[in-house]
Amino acid sequence: MKLFPMMLSALALTCGLASAQTLDRIKDTGVLTLGFRVDAPPLSYQRPGGEPAGYSPLVCAEVAQEILNHLKLESGLDVRFVPVDTANRFEKVAAGEIDLLCGAATITLERRKTVDFSIPTFVDGTSILVRSDGPDQFAAYAGKKMGVRSNTTTKEALTNTLNQAGMQAEVMSFESHLDGIKALESGGIDAYFADQSILASLHRTSPNALNLKMSNEILTIEKHGLAMARGDSEFRLLVDTALSKMYGRGSMQRAFQEIMPGVQPGLGLRAMYVIAPTLD
Repeated sequence: MKLFPMMLSALALTCGLASAQTLDRIKDTGVLTLGFRVDAPPLSYQRPGGEPAGYSPLVCAEVAQEILNHLKLESGLDVRFVPVDTANRFEKVAAGEIDLLCGAATITLERRKTVDFSIPTFVDGTSILVRSDGPDQFAAYAGKKMGVRSNTTTKEALTNTLNQAGMQAEVMSFESHLDGIKALESGGIDAYFADQSILASLHRTSPNALNLKMSNEILTIEKHGLAMARGDSEFRLLVDTALSKMYGRGSMQRAFQEIMPGVQPGLGLRAMYVIAPTLD
């Protein structure tokens, strides 16, 4: 599977050497396996032809180049993007089937019992998408039906937000965001809860966009990172170094602008551009 041909064509560059269990496996097999979410645009999704796309795969392609700058491989490296879903992504990382998960993964302590994470790569916030004739305040949906994507931290975030607000609502889970949006459009639910970036993409690409609107309320803050196997400090240091270099030279900002042209990064993401680890 190919992604960003001009970028990945340079992945055969060789210089330097790094060693750790993940890096040793990459050297032995000649393969770097990157997992990606297929249904979380604009952060990570699959194009109709099967190719990965989005902010996180774009970031990972550049991280891959940095990783390869530490390896000596006479025959180059085969970079493979493997689609995953929300139910199996972390298990695949923990089992060594995926070297790095490049999706829309919120960093949590519970998930760190299974996998490790890089420094944050994105900061998002959850909100709601509603029909254009409905209120856009979260509190107005007390006692209503609210939808959320299954097997994500967003479902837990919705439950916590309802509890903190002292609200009761019927929460319905959906296997995909598109299923949730269809239910919203048809009146099956009254609001759909998800990360703002995902909601903005769903709204923008919906054939019924004029019948929907996004709330301006930010209900939670979600920090995303690249997931990898636990206990491999050398590989994590290499990934974090690559990301820190990208922050320093503006690559993270350019990736955001490429995937979300004309969109202003939020305060949390702008802060990340400033406080990313220094290289010295």
